[in-house]
Amino acid sequence: MKKNLIAVIILALVLANLILTAILAFTIIPQTRKSNALIDQVCAAINLDLEGVQNKDYASIPIEDIEVYNIENTFTVNLRSGEDGTKYYAVFSIGLSINMQSEGYKTYGGLEGLAAKNAVIADTINSVVGTYTVDEFNAEGYKNVKDDILEALQSIFGGESDFIVGVNFSGVNTEAVRK
Repeated sequence: MKKNLIAVIILALVLANLILTAILAFTIIPQTRKSNALIDQVCAAINLDLEGVQNKDYASIPIEDIEVYNIENTFTVNLRSGEDGTKYYAVFSIGLSINMQSEGYKTYGGLEGLAAKNAVIADTINSVVGTYTVDEFNAEGYKNVKDDILEALQSIFGGESDFIVGVNFSGVNTEAVRK
């Protein structure tokens, strides 16, 4: 009799466990699916944002579709003081590579349109370059500076635009400020 009673109790507990598991499955799984869908959407949005500027391959633009806008003025920009406290400045000329097949080329009027916006472009370049120390500026062939200038100019000209596709330095020189 004891064995039958224990078997009935075990059977009742197994059935109760099965019923509770079924209830949990039907209540939790739909919420989990909704949460997973939300997480997938957030991840997709983050991936789009991260790939926006950095992963575009502008090297695929044919060279005959690229026009260079050389800014006539030579830039002289005070760089941020480094760890040693010495003040430096950078002197350089800059050219912008423009995609002639871009919608922005028509919208902004090509090189003539850029010439009309020269003050805005120069101010943006000065602002970006002024945030660097001399060591940061000279690192990796000015790559970080070029990337930051490109990103700032693209944000001015239509966000993640393919209108301005490159920044080119020439005649770069950095020197300490003499007292």
